Amino acid sequence: MKRWLRFISHRLVYMVTTLWVIVTITFFLMNLLPGTPYNNRDKLSPAQLQVLDEKYGLSEPLFTRYTTYINNILHGDFGISLQFSDQKVTTLLGSRIGVSIQLGLQAVIFGTLIGIILGIIAAMKHNTWIDTFCSLFAIVGRSAPNFVVAVLLQYIFAVSLSLLPIGLWKDGFSSSILPTLALSISPMADTSRFIRTEMIEVLGSDYIELARAKGMSELRLVLTHGLRNALIPMVTIIGPLTVSLITGSMVVENIFAIPGIGEQFTKSVLSNDYSTIMAVTILFSTLLVIVIFLMDVLYQLIDPRIRVGQKT
Repeated sequence: MKRWLRFISHRLVYMVTTLWVIVTITFFLMNLLPGTPYNNRDKLSPAQLQVLDEKYGLSEPLFTRYTTYINNILHGDFGISLQFSDQKVTTLLGSRIGVSIQLGLQAVIFGTLIGIILGIIAAMKHNTWIDTFCSLFAIVGRSAPNFVVAVLLQYIFAVSLSLLPIGLWKDGFSSSILPTLALSISPMADTSRFIRTEMIEVLGSDYIELARAKGMSELRLVLTHGLRNALIPMVTIIGPLTVSLITGSMVVENIFAIPGIGEQFTKSVLSNDYSTIMAVTILFSTLLVIVIFLMDVLYQLIDPRIRVGQKT
């Protein structure tokens, strides 16, 4: 119990420190952006800009604004979005996060499952044309940008075949199919390569050879022994991959006109909406460090070779 408490306390300190560093660096870098966050900025006179800066606290010294911002976010105040008529950032992002979560989870679940299947097939058919095809698919899937895949999917299934909606988010589940497929290519390729490598190593181990000698079928051998051991290291990559898909699908959301966090973040960067940029950055960073923490705990629970507090 003491080891677990020490492990968790150390991880919490690392998490808080990491978030503070990210927020600090992002805040000062963001204030180096040229321009202002106001709409119709080109039509505003210097006097009008000065009045607006004083109203929103942008005329204060940079360090004063930094300390004020840190104090505000500690109290749950992430400021207002100047892009949407003084709307609270928490309200703005709260109405969009559900869409991004749905899209990201669908992509990572579908991509991971198909990737595992392809990886198992490639490992079982090692050094055959099937293995070569699966490996080639993984390389192409990892190399092709998801926005290129998104455009191709739109052209084939929406424009040419008219099977699915070309965009927007108003036709129910069918509206999410094409963006989900576009986002799932990357986790599918990563999982396929990872499982293939791990399965080849596991299937060549001594205890697998012993199970073969006892007459166990190849399929049962793969599913009950090989896959279980190959999946253990995958825990460390699934968490960050999920977070990145939930919050990092900016271009794909714009291509399909999906009202998610990614689309809003892109618009905020183009308009210098400081509060929204900071809030999305903090949201992504918080999700990422929490998921990494949970993956560390889960990894030590499912792998008996690791002991809490053990030095490596």
